[in-house]
Parts: sequence; structure tokens; C-alpha cells
Amino acid sequence: MSSEQIPKLSANDYLGALVSNIGGRTPEAGDFGTAIPGLDLFRRNEPAPPASCMVPPSIVLVVDGAKKMWIGGEGYGYDTTRFLVTSLDLPANSEVTEASTRRPCLGLAFQLDQRVLAELIAQGSLPPRRERASGAGVGIGTVTDALLAPFSRLVALLDEPEAIPVLAPLIQREIHYRLLMSDQTARLRQVAAADSHGHRIGKAIDWLKTNIASSLRVNELASRVQMSAPSFHQHFRQLTGMSPLQYQKWLRLNEAKRLMLNEQRDVSTAAFEVGYESPSQFSREYSRMFGVAPKRDITALREKALS
Repeated sequence: MSSEQIPKLSANDYLGALVSNIGGRTPEAGDFGTAIPGLDLFRRNEPAPPASCMVPPSIVLVVDGAKKMWIGGEGYGYDTTRFLVTSLDLPANSEVTEASTRRPCLGLAFQLDQRVLAELIAQGSLPPRRERASGAGVGIGTVTDALLAPFSRLVALLDEPEAIPVLAPLIQREIHYRLLMSDQTARLRQVAAADSHGHRIGKAIDWLKTNIASSLRVNELASRVQMSAPSFHQHFRQLTGMSPLQYQKWLRLNEAKRLMLNEQRDVSTAAFEVGYESPSQFSREYSRMFGVAPKRDITALREKALS
């Protein structure tokens, strides 16, 4: 059969294949890691209110149903026609807006590699950038056949575990290229460029995550990433929807929640481990963020897990 006779697959064909493959690998509601680094699958069987999460630099693709990501008080809806892309580690709240047992919300999250983006940009084979990014570290892009095709092949590759080390890096590189050719290219180029504000804010975020219990002196952190304090404040808030201090507080409270839930720490121990000097202040800020006192919250979460 000649190349002209090979039928061209449509977006619906790719989506159908992805629904079948992802549905078969997610037997129940939840998030599922895979043998391909950076690729996770998810299933949700019913609508759900916003739940706190940290979204790494990634693309989130829904192949059935719909979700909404809340970042900095703004909602970003995405479904089978629109994908979510984040260019930094962003504190967020993830909401499921369309899902049912009969037609679950299915999809995948694929972590982006800044080095691959930078290499592709440096090769100079991409068209010139026509517009500037909005400044936010999150955006909604248009799903295309060209983007769905490599994702369909990547998920299908899970059926050939012996081929993953050889073929997965090639497909992953193609996905990065397709994203750079998408309507979200300006946002991705902004962070991949080593001299950009987005790249410097990304380095500051890495420091905050690594030094979660350390005191935050914003002027020193701005200097560390070679930015003036006013510029650092402005671009940090633009990209993350939070001030540096709010971001640190989010990191600390969520890490303390993890320590209490998974590592059996009591409230005071968890508070001290993430950098709080006063357990009472920790409890007040925890209650303000999660709507319930830490001890009651952890007890309720454990009971829910056992039910």
C-alpha cells in the first residue's frame, strides 16, 4: 500500500484509542503511575469539588470528560478539545466537572523536560515566536491531531515494555516539539530560555521546595536568582498567582499534612519539621487553608480511607 493509500486518522480515532488504553489501565478511580517516567494516567468516576495539589511543569490531557484547574483564584477548564499546560511547579486545586461511572473522566499527565525544550529551541528549526506569553505559568491550548498522535503511541507503548527504553524518548521528544508548535509555544519558550524571568522564578521555586523549613528572606532569594526585589515580586505573582511568602506557606502546610497523614507525625512535630516555630500559629493557618483543624482533618481523612 502506498503512502497515499494509508488512511489518515482523525482526532476522534486517537481519542478512542486513548480512552480504550487508559480505561483498561485504570481499573478504579485514582492516579496511576506507569513504566514510562513522567507519564501518569487518571480516572475519575464522578464530579468532585476542587482538591489541593501541586502541578509540576506538564501537560494534562483529558480524553473523556472534563476538569478545571484553579490557580491563583482563576479557573482553567479543559476537556477533549483543550489541554492544560503549566510551565512551573504551581499550587492548584483540581476539580472534576464531567464524569460518571458509565463515562469516567479519563486522561493523562505528562511532565515536561526543560532541557528538551531548550534543545529544540536552540536547533533553530521552529518558526519565529509571534506573540508574548501572558505572564501566567499556566495556559489552555488547543488539542490537535498532531499532538494526539504521539500521545496515542506513547500510551500504546506500555504494551511493549521491552521497547520503552528505546522508543519512549523519541516519542517524548516529539511531544515537546508538537507543544512548541502549538498555540502555547510562547509560554513554554518563556520558561525554557535561561535568561527569562520565568526561568529565574523556576530556580527560586526549586530553592523554596528544597529549603522548605528555612526562613524566607525575599530580598535574598531575589538576589540569589539575579533579580531586583520589586521585579521578583511582580513576576513571581504573575507566574504563580501567589506571593513568595504565600507560596512557601502552601508548601509548608501541604508537606505537614503529608507528614501527619503518611508518616504518623503529631501536629506539633509536623509543624516544627516544616519550619513553624509556633504550633498554634500552624493550626490557625492550617485551618484557614483547609477549612478544618489539622487533627480533625487527618482523623477524617484516615476514616475515609478505611471506609
